[in-house]
Formats: sequence, structure tokens, C-alpha cells
Amino acid sequence: MSLFRSEDPPAPGNLSVQAPPASDKPTTAMLKADIDSGSTGDKVEHYDVGMAQLGTCDEAAGTPPTPERIALARKAEAATRRAKAAADPHGRRGWVLPAFVGFIVATATTIGVALWLIP
Repeated sequence: MSLFRSEDPPAPGNLSVQAPPASDKPTTAMLKADIDSGSTGDKVEHYDVGMAQLGTCDEAAGTPPTPERIALARKAEAATRRAKAAADPHGRRGWVLPAFVGFIVATATTIGVALWLIP
């Protein structure tokens, strides 16, 4: 039996997305897949539901992005391995917040006891 956690996104937000392959003529869908797959290092690797896909506004304005602009955006958005590790989207450092709260409580207790013991 699996438990439903409140932070688990409902479908289709719970779908994993694979990074698209390199291409000479990338599309805005490939750029979105880069972002959704976590290749940019700024979000968790899951599909992000949006009202309008990337590039829709540009197309509506009559200036759709060229493959060259999309390729430049894909290159600029690609995160280094170090940036991806620092993003820590899956909470591999879950001890930090409890340690911080414990430090604050311990400090407040120490100050309170010290003030109580001073005549």
C-alpha cells in the first residue's frame, strides 16, 4: 500500500520527462523538455503542466523563434553538474532544517537558563 503524500503532484504533473537528444533544428517542445527533465538544474524532473506551451506567444505575435534562437536558449539554460547537485530537488539534505531548528531551540534554552541563574 502506498501513501499519498501531499507534495506529490497529481497527473500529469507526476510524469517523468526524459531530456531530448541534441538536434540541429531544435523546437520549443525540446526546450520545454530540457526544463521539465531537470537538465537546466532549476526544477524537479517532472512534466510541468502549462496553459500555453513555450513559444506560443511569439508565434501569436508573428515572430516564432528560429531554431538558432532555440538552440542558443538550450545551450544557455543547460546547467553544469555542480549546479544540478546544488539544486538538491529531492531533499538529500533533509537534516538541515531540523538541525537549524534544534540550534535555535538550544541557543534560546541556553540563554534562558543563563539569565535565570544570574542573580
